[in-house]
Amino acid sequence: MTRVLVVEDDPQLVRALVINIQARHYGVGAAPDGATALRLAAARQPDVVVLDLGLPDMDGVDVIQALRGWTRVPILVLSARRASDEKVAALDAGADDYITKPFSMDELLARLRAAVRRTEAVPIEPEMTLVTADGFTIDLAAKKVRRAGRDVRLTPTEWHLLEILVTNPGRLVTQKQLLQEVWGASQSNKTNYLRVYMAQLRRKLEADPSHPRYLITEPGMGYRFEG
Repeated sequence: MTRVLVVEDDPQLVRALVINIQARHYGVGAAPDGATALRLAAARQPDVVVLDLGLPDMDGVDVIQALRGWTRVPILVLSARRASDEKVAALDAGADDYITKPFSMDELLARLRAAVRRTEAVPIEPEMTLVTADGFTIDLAAKKVRRAGRDVRLTPTEWHLLEILVTNPGRLVTQKQLLQEVWGASQSNKTNYLRVYMAQLRRKLEADPSHPRYLITEPGMGYRFEG
């Protein structure tokens, strides 16, 4: 059973989330603050975290950063913060999705299903398991990236994007294809998602992120990986 950890200090919202998520046959745990969330995440190893940023003891972005210190579990942010810089801060810290309050329960559940899909294993051809480039290697079987002899931490969404591009070397993958594959059909016009995540991947992998050698943008069309 897929395990979801809800981190939210509003008891009424927690109750609504737990009822609706359990009705979809997920296991659900809840934490009212950041410290409890981190303790439960370590103890129960959830498959997805649904996180409010406005917690009573610490900022949700700090919770994201703490989780990213040891896990790539998908993190869906729920927040009343609508400013673009707030969203970018959460995504840069390692969140995989951002939903503003008030929100539709159907939309949240759809985003939750998409997050679960992104964690499912993608079969890889044996001859394509290791991709080597100047300065970094990508092990598709182990889902690991190393750069300059060190492991590179990627969020599940960053990994999914990289995996799609790397397994289609030299081929243009359209914005729509990437958005539908990674975020679901309902998000196929959210090209700003791609810009944010591709910028993060370049910062982590490219020697000169402003002049990428491997993660190439085809303006207005999509992206490709040049091996």
